[in-house]
Amino acid sequence: MSEMMEQRRKRAKEIKTFGTVRKAIEAGHLEQFQDISLSEAVVLGLINQGVKTFVGIFGHGMTDVGEVLRIYEEENAVKTVNVRNEVEAAHIASMLRWKYNEVSAVFTSIGPGALQATAGSLVALANGLGVYYLMGDETSHSEGPNMQQIPRREQELFLKLLSTFGPAYSLHTPEAVFTALKRGDAAVNGRAKQTPFYMLLPMNIQPKIMEKCNLLEFVEKSVESKVVSTDVKLYESAVEAICNSSRITVKVGGGAANISTEVIDEFLELTDAVYVHGPQVSGLYPYSKPRNMSVGGSKGSISGNYAMNECDLLIAIGARGVCQWDSSGTAFRKAKKIININCDYDDLAQYGNSVRIQGDAQEVLLRLNDLLKKTEHKAANPEWLKECTQKRDEWEAYKQARYAHPVLVDEKRGKSILTEPAAIKVAVDFADRHGCVKIFDAGDVQANGFQIVTDEKPGQTITDTGSSYMGFAVSSTLAFALAGGKDYPMAFTGDGSFMMNPQILIDAVEHGLKGMIVLFDNRRMGAITSLQYGQYDVGFKTDDTVAVDYVKMAEAVEGVKGFYGGATVEELEKALDEAYAYEGLSLIHVPVYFGREEFGGLGSFGDWNVGNWCKRVQEMKHKIGF
Repeated sequence: MSEMMEQRRKRAKEIKTFGTVRKAIEAGHLEQFQDISLSEAVVLGLINQGVKTFVGIFGHGMTDVGEVLRIYEEENAVKTVNVRNEVEAAHIASMLRWKYNEVSAVFTSIGPGALQATAGSLVALANGLGVYYLMGDETSHSEGPNMQQIPRREQELFLKLLSTFGPAYSLHTPEAVFTALKRGDAAVNGRAKQTPFYMLLPMNIQPKIMEKCNLLEFVEKSVESKVVSTDVKLYESAVEAICNSSRITVKVGGGAANISTEVIDEFLELTDAVYVHGPQVSGLYPYSKPRNMSVGGSKGSISGNYAMNECDLLIAIGARGVCQWDSSGTAFRKAKKIININCDYDDLAQYGNSVRIQGDAQEVLLRLNDLLKKTEHKAANPEWLKECTQKRDEWEAYKQARYAHPVLVDEKRGKSILTEPAAIKVAVDFADRHGCVKIFDAGDVQANGFQIVTDEKPGQTITDTGSSYMGFAVSSTLAFALAGGKDYPMAFTGDGSFMMNPQILIDAVEHGLKGMIVLFDNRRMGAITSLQYGQYDVGFKTDDTVAVDYVKMAEAVEGVKGFYGGATVEELEKALDEAYAYEGLSLIHVPVYFGREEFGGLGSFGDWNVGNWCKRVQEMKHKIGF
């Protein structure tokens, strides 16, 4: 055993020194053929692809992998991060990929831990983020159901379950690791639309030894090859549609996050189009630009929805057609045609009567720009930009009216407190002045947040609208500490979302996070209450009769500093200053109004196929016909 440990430690040292197995072998520091366990093969193989951070919770289904990670961490080849919830681990890994393009691995024990991490992986799945998942699994030996396993007699039930989420592979023999790592690399790194990859590790297989394993079989990280359609007729059809249209709207989603401002600016000028963005790409095209009509969708803006509803040509770039973003298929009421640009063909097939160009958004736009510069255009319609600009002005006035009335009497509390739009605006302005990264949690805070932000560059705001996972914002802040504290995160969360993952208070201290949680407390699941009011004119079982002192809750954890946000703009600004000055994690508790007063919220301006709205929205969708 001691000899095996010594050899393991040597392999850890060499891969730390040289970066990849191949380089270490070529340098003469590693033998090509060695005896190695499956657990070590998984860890070594992932490091070989650039994975250096492992986040999760050890259990009886992951102890052997844990022993490998212990030795590799002692040799500084990996960083192993223990957290207190597998959902939290998944959120951290998603943020590492989202913000820093770092591929990490989530590890879990068998059963409930694996299920929790799987639920959390919805963020990565919905937002096209490549993350590895290592999950302990039932023994392949014939001893019957394992503790914590699905209590049925069939084998590989978790494999069947996870295969519905994305690519998954059971390491039924040690030698399967090479196929698993190849498929994992293709999913996590090689695709235009990346995805999680789930590796299931039966407990009895993890310690098995592969004798004289060829270390050169471990694949290195793939370099993504950009997909670009070369079908000239498609580009010509797109240009023809542009030339035959005079009221053009360009709708940009998260799949177009790589477009440069210069390229999109040129495209908008050449097409004389206005711009509408999804919540994920705030700042991709500066908010101050006159063609920017702000966010669109069910919780979009007055101007964004006008631009989508009234255009005669819609150009969708990197957008999935999600129900809220697309107003459940009712957003493009007067469009005669849609040009759809996307890497993923499933997303291209979203609309009928469309020109479908598969490819990287930047590359496709560059080609279209070249063609448009050589094309004689029909005279532009000057009224289109004028109309949209008037709607943009209307939207700005609508928001300013709410910021100008920041305090209302809250019925539940019986006193005057800040409205949520006003409080979020104060915190957003603070974040922008100090260069903080804003992360919005699901719910009212998220919806109001992306209506309020006015980013001038990308990366200032992150929000998971793909899965709308409650607790993502607060959990994911830990990724900023793991990335070296290069950026200061501000998590914008509601009381409902915060209580999904409050263990971040402990893990933040454990791992040295410096950041801030701003908790907007309306004592309810506000987004759902609003839906109930909108649909049925009554709320039901979404409010909270229990008053919570979140300052005391935060300070129950030694190393966390709590602040009360007050009931005025001035008090909140003071709390933000004090929280920002703290050298650790701070939390600001901001009680906010909930009710039906006009200035208490920002409202909705698009349709949504949910509840008793379904019949009307579906009929409209089929009438429009896209």
